[in-house]
Parts: sequence; structure tokens; C-alpha cells
Amino acid sequence: MEKLGLNQEGYCGERIDIAQAMERLIGFAERDGWTLESIPVREGHVFHGLKRLQGNGASSRSIYISTGIHGDEPAGPRALLHLFENRLWPEGMDLYVCPCLNPIGFRLNRRENVDGHDLNRDYRNPSTTETQVHLDWMSRQPSFDLAICLHEDWESTGFYLYELQGDGVLSLAATIIEEVRKVCPIDSASEIEGMPASNGVIHPVKIPLQRPEWPEAFYIFTEKTHISYTLESPSDFPLDTRVEALVNGVLGALSSLASSS
Repeated sequence: MEKLGLNQEGYCGERIDIAQAMERLIGFAERDGWTLESIPVREGHVFHGLKRLQGNGASSRSIYISTGIHGDEPAGPRALLHLFENRLWPEGMDLYVCPCLNPIGFRLNRRENVDGHDLNRDYRNPSTTETQVHLDWMSRQPSFDLAICLHEDWESTGFYLYELQGDGVLSLAATIIEEVRKVCPIDSASEIEGMPASNGVIHPVKIPLQRPEWPEAFYIFTEKTHISYTLESPSDFPLDTRVEALVNGVLGALSSLASSS
């Protein structure tokens, strides 16, 4: 599979109608009994937090999944829509989902919010209303056994992921990569985004406290979980391929977590 060659200095591929996608996703969630909390952020932006609680006490698994923090990365919201529409969520898990953190960015087809701020650099000292609303919602949720953030990379030659992993915590990275490999090439470079990589897996070389600007994943790893994955699909490939990659990555992570319990 080859890159389409559409991306030039940014994402130039297929776009989605984010309002329509969120309306459909929320409809499927409500069909299946999920709890929805919607919080107005600013004109044109409503934060949505979805929950489905099916755990069984102390042995239950709690998982957080988010996407749509960058408005030029459409595969993430589309992947979650696919999971909801087709009822692909595993049973017996507590699931917390934020399906689109930057809807205005999607209407503008750009990474940043309407004010030009990259929300995924605003989680250490939050200054944007979007991040503050998200963090307020997060503060009211429990800790998670696993967190997954869905992203895309317009320059990448294949799928890759970032793994933030606490001491003694079982890695799920190999399972995620092998599930994604079934539908999408894996970036085999030994260095990705300036960091050492192996078989599409990056372990950030700096711990979160050493970084002045935190992405969402750093906040979650520091405050909410002992293992976090940021999945990056290659956005110069067909959109359906990227959606499949993220769907397979999520399902691979959840099945691996379930089998480790």
C-alpha cells in the first residue's frame, strides 16, 4: 500500500462533517444505554463525555478513549463512530469516551482551535476554555486501567504509537501493532518524530515533569492511569484504511487488557 501523495505541508485529504458524525455517534450511544454529559464550551463547540458502566466491582476494567483534539485528523472520530454503530465494544468494561475535543478545528480543517491554540499542548497549565472544560469533566471520573488517544500524522509512512507505561505494568503495544498490521502498514523507522522507535513503538525519552507543555496523554498518565497509548494513523493513506487501523488498534488493546486480568 502506497501513500496517496495528497498531503503537502499539512493534511489535504478527505474531510468529514463533524457535526453529522457526532449526532450519529451520540444517537448510537444512547441507543445502547450510554450516559451522555454535554457541556457548552463556546459557540459552535459542545463538549461530549460518554460513559458505559458494566464493571463488576474491584475486578472491573476502566478504560478512557479520546480523539478529535486536532481538527485535521478525521480518522479518529470516524473510528469511534464505527465502534459505536457496529456495537464493537467488549462487554464487562467501564468505558469513558470523549469523541471530539475540538469540533471547531474540524470545520476549519486545521490542527488548532479557533484561536490558533494547539489544545494538545495545553494540559500542564491549561489556558484554553476547551481544555479547562475537559479537565473539569476528567476530575469527576475515576482512575483508568488504560487510556487511549486516537491521532493521525500527515507525514508518516505508516502507523505508529506512543507508549507511556508505569513500572511493572504489562505492555499491550505488541498486540496493538499486530492487529493494526492486518489492515495498515507499520512505520518501521528506527527514529520517529525525533525519538527512537522499534516496530512502530515509541517510548518518549523525557518523563512528563520535564516537559513544559503537556499533551493530553501526559496529563492522563500523570493523574489518571499507569498505561497510556497514543495511536497515530498515517493520514496520507485512504481514510477507510486509517479508520480500520485505529479500530483494530483500540480493539487489540481492549482484548489484550481483558485477557491479562
